[in-house]
Amino acid sequence: MATEQKPLVVILGPTASGKTALSIKVAKKINGEIICADSRTVYRYMDVGTAKPTKGEQAQVLHWGLDLVDPGDYFSAADFKKYANKKIEEIRKRGKVPMLVGGTGLYIDSVIFDYKFGDTADLDKRLKLQQLTIQELQEYCIKNNIELPENSKNKRYLVRAIENNGVLKRKAPKPIDNSIIVGITTEKFALLGNISRRIDRMFEQDVVQEYINLVDRFGSDNEALKSNAYLLIKKFINKEINLDDVKNTLSHLDWKLAKRQMTWFKRNPFINWFNLDEAAAFIIKKMSPR
Repeated sequence: MATEQKPLVVILGPTASGKTALSIKVAKKINGEIICADSRTVYRYMDVGTAKPTKGEQAQVLHWGLDLVDPGDYFSAADFKKYANKKIEEIRKRGKVPMLVGGTGLYIDSVIFDYKFGDTADLDKRLKLQQLTIQELQEYCIKNNIELPENSKNKRYLVRAIENNGVLKRKAPKPIDNSIIVGITTEKFALLGNISRRIDRMFEQDVVQEYINLVDRFGSDNEALKSNAYLLIKKFINKEINLDDVKNTLSHLDWKLAKRQMTWFKRNPFINWFNLDEAAAFIIKKMSPR
C-alpha cells in the first residue's frame, strides 16, 4: 500500500470498551497516528475526569484531538470535522495511517459521512441561548423537536444541541471511500467491570485535586465542570455525598452513556462489529499488502 493513499481506520465503541489500548496496539502494527473523537477530551487540563489517554499512552503513539480548547470554550462538531480532516491529510502526507478513535458519534459521523454543516454559529443567537435557564433550553429543544443531549442538565450541551440542529446530515449516503470502520462489542458485565475499574483509577490519580485546580483556574461555574464526574466530585468535596455514592452514581451514569452511544452507533449499518482481539486482527489483515 506504499504508493496509494492510506485508508482512514475508524475504531468506535462505548465508553470504557477498551478503544484506547486497542488503537495503540493497532497503530504500532500499521504505522498509525490517532485522532481522538471525544467531545470531553478536547479540553485542556481535564485529564483524569475525562479518562483522557495518559501521558504514557500518548508517548507510545502520536495522538491528536486532545487539549484543543480551554474548559468552557465553544467547540462544535463542525469544528471537529474541520480539525480531523486537516489532521487526516497531514498524517497521510507523512506516509502514516490516520486512525479516528472515539465514542462521540456525531464527531465520527461528521467525518465518515462528510456532514455538511450550516453557516457559522450566530453569535447573537448563542448569547441569547446562554442567557436562558436549563429548563427553558430543555423546553426549547422539546418544542422544536431537537433531541436532548447526553447531559440534558448541562447548559453548554443544550446550546450545542440547538445549534447542531442546523446540521445537514449525511452529505454522503455511505461512508467516505477508503475507510475501514470497526466497532467494539463488549458484554454488559465486562463493560460494567471496566467502568468500575476506570472510576477507581480516577480517584487513584487524584481526580479530586484535578477538580480543585480547575475551579481555582476557571471558576466553579465553568460549564465544562458541570459534566457528570466533576459535578459529583463537587458534591463530595462539599460533604453532600460520600465516596461510595460518587463511585456508584458515576458508574450508573457511565453505563447510561454507554447505552446511548450504542443506540447511536447501531444506526450505522456500515460498522464491522468485533471484540477487541477480533478487531485488531481484522484491521491488521485489511492493512496487509495484497
